[in-house]
Amino acid sequence: MLINCVVYQNGSKLADIAIEEISDYLARPDCFVWVALQDATAQELETMRREFDLHELAVEDARHGHQRPKIEEYGDSLFVVMHLVEPVGDELNVGELDVFVGTNYVLSVRNRSSQGFLGVRERGERQPQLLRHGAGFVLYALMDAVVDRYFPIIDALESELEAIEERIFTRGTARANIESLYDLKRRVGVLRHAVAPLLEAAGKLHGGRVPPMCASTQDYFRDVIDHLARIHGSIESIRDTAATAIHVNLSMVAIEESEVTKRLAAWAGIFAVATAFAGIWGMNFEHMPELRWEWGYPAALLLIASVCAVLFWRFRRAGWL
Repeated sequence: MLINCVVYQNGSKLADIAIEEISDYLARPDCFVWVALQDATAQELETMRREFDLHELAVEDARHGHQRPKIEEYGDSLFVVMHLVEPVGDELNVGELDVFVGTNYVLSVRNRSSQGFLGVRERGERQPQLLRHGAGFVLYALMDAVVDRYFPIIDALESELEAIEERIFTRGTARANIESLYDLKRRVGVLRHAVAPLLEAAGKLHGGRVPPMCASTQDYFRDVIDHLARIHGSIESIRDTAATAIHVNLSMVAIEESEVTKRLAAWAGIFAVATAFAGIWGMNFEHMPELRWEWGYPAALLLIASVCAVLFWRFRRAGWL
């Protein structure tokens, strides 16, 4: 679905144009065309391929989707894949933004995501001195918008981890904490798969040899790389802390199980004494003087109770009960 198709000249918006007019404006000096599509069909992508002379391999990747974040060069053009990560309930939905960039055009294709970029276009149009940099600045603006949307997710994950850490040593919560931590690590992994490859690929846009359309915007891309590095560092910190918390919680589970075992052993020891005395006096021997003693039964009960009381006191003092 076409979102918008706009031509710019010297950084200022010239006109909204029809797709059929794209090739006419591409031939004009100081002009570039910025087209945005959402959930594009195969026919729409084929039309864009003909209008912009896109590389067929890049178009095929965009058509199939579910690509790893990357930046690929095809002659004088770039094909950029970024993941759009957004929270949906307790899960993270992963969409995709495919961006085709040439010296005088930008084509962005958004898939499986409700995150729009109209605000990016509006901010750019308010700053024609920046849009004058052309397609390279538009690519920077799109990348910056995608990366900035990762920060609230990182903040939410860090807050969730802190909440789990606060109840780590609360009795009876270890198993629930482990489940929460594994779920947290899974979502962190989703974000990591979006950030780490993009951080590695973004190095192509700053320093050394860079694509010609990005030559005048290297400093802007350095800012994006810095943001990606910060996010990646936070992700690794969360992963390490979560792994440590899981080990601590597993230890807490073992400690709780040990406490239960100690209590069971203590009560078993106490009842074993009573069972032993009862077993002795329950033997069917004729000559057992206690059986004919008037106070034999009360004395036996008193002895059993006394020994059990002493054992209970000793176990309680040792912390087993």
